[in-house]
Amino acid sequence: MTALMIIELLIVLAALYVGSRYGSLALGAISGIGLAILVFGFGLKPGTPPTDVIYIIIAAVTCAGTLQASGGMDWMIQIAEKMLRKHPQHITFLAPFTTFFLTVLVGTGHVVYTIMPIICDIALKKGIRPERPCGVASVASQVGITCSPIAAAVVGFVTISNANGYMVSIPQVLMVTIPACMCGLLCAAAASYNRGKDLDKDPVFQAKIANPEQRAYVYGGSATTLEKVISKNAKISVYVFLTALLVIVGFAFCQMIHVNKGGEEVTLAAAMGIPKMNIIIQIIMLTAAAINIMLCKADPKKAVAGAVWQSGMVAVVAIFGIAWLADTYFANYMDEMKSMLAGIVEQYPWAIALVFFLVSVLINSQGAVVVAMLPLAYSLGIPGHVLLGVLPSVYGYFFIPNYPSDIATVNFDRSGTTVIGKYLLNHSFMMPGLISIVVSTILGYMITTVLFPGFFSSF
Repeated sequence: MTALMIIELLIVLAALYVGSRYGSLALGAISGIGLAILVFGFGLKPGTPPTDVIYIIIAAVTCAGTLQASGGMDWMIQIAEKMLRKHPQHITFLAPFTTFFLTVLVGTGHVVYTIMPIICDIALKKGIRPERPCGVASVASQVGITCSPIAAAVVGFVTISNANGYMVSIPQVLMVTIPACMCGLLCAAAASYNRGKDLDKDPVFQAKIANPEQRAYVYGGSATTLEKVISKNAKISVYVFLTALLVIVGFAFCQMIHVNKGGEEVTLAAAMGIPKMNIIIQIIMLTAAAINIMLCKADPKKAVAGAVWQSGMVAVVAIFGIAWLADTYFANYMDEMKSMLAGIVEQYPWAIALVFFLVSVLINSQGAVVVAMLPLAYSLGIPGHVLLGVLPSVYGYFFIPNYPSDIATVNFDRSGTTVIGKYLLNHSFMMPGLISIVVSTILGYMITTVLFPGFFSSF
């Protein structure tokens, strides 16, 4: 690695670090400064912005935004709350799987803002230390991204893999990530079950509620959506959204089925002239959004003002800037990267998971990690089924607790047990995050390379 390469890499890392400190749109915008320095200052050839993934995110969050505007998301949260309140004693296990599946359905972890106050309230009312369900539930809301058929990380993986000759489909990705991630979350929830002192034995908590005002603050409020009236249009919008997801998955299965056409074995999708999945997702999501607007009375202005649409657009800018910056650097030094890393990845191909994790710690976006790092991984000769197995490792931004959902969770917990520690890294999300990702990545790798290597390497 030359001195010039090191200097330019430091510029890339500096742009990512500064962007993460400002957060939100700054991740993508400040990446533009790094890109300008590399292109105009050092003369590097600009890379290729990830337009396909960006278009898919725009279509998906537009559909999810209309779902929220129509009240459909309120109905989904209400159903989840009824289940949680019916079994409050199991909140430490039920909470993470609730946030996980909400993310799987909607494609973004920001839905956690609505359900997290309810999780905290149920735990407090049951006398359970809120840190136990809240820490793992916040982690679970992000883990679900690699298990969602419309999330940028999944769609990006499929699109880039297909372009590099690994013809994997969305259902095949989910066959690995869903069981692997659910097992990881189960282990994290089990580790959280008796975490910390019970509230009645915690001297810090007891001292806090000894103050009448603090006690009223901790126990006085009651977060709930059960009293909210759900309209018929809201319920229809949920059915429209779920139908759209089923149609997308149905088309994706057509990419898996092989038929004989003219003496040649081709996929059913190719035989029927079905477009590529990135096009299908865009069409279906935009169509569902239009139906929500026209049939379910979803107000477009309310949709773009909602948290789901706004967070999705922030993700678009972040992926746009980060992935373009990373592609510019790696594309210009691909030969050097191959010579440096070829020996390591040839002997230990799973080691790319460590790279994915470390990059995620910096850039706070699983979709951006996939779009920025996956082309490099394929260029290094790492097999597609190995990369599929370690896909859960693209979530590492719990490590430094500066992600909005983690910060919001700390604020939602009125008991004060969910914390960002004095030394920054000793926070409530570290233990469940590490357990979940390590177990998920190991199990995913085993599924694709040990248990079913022929199945997943044949695509």
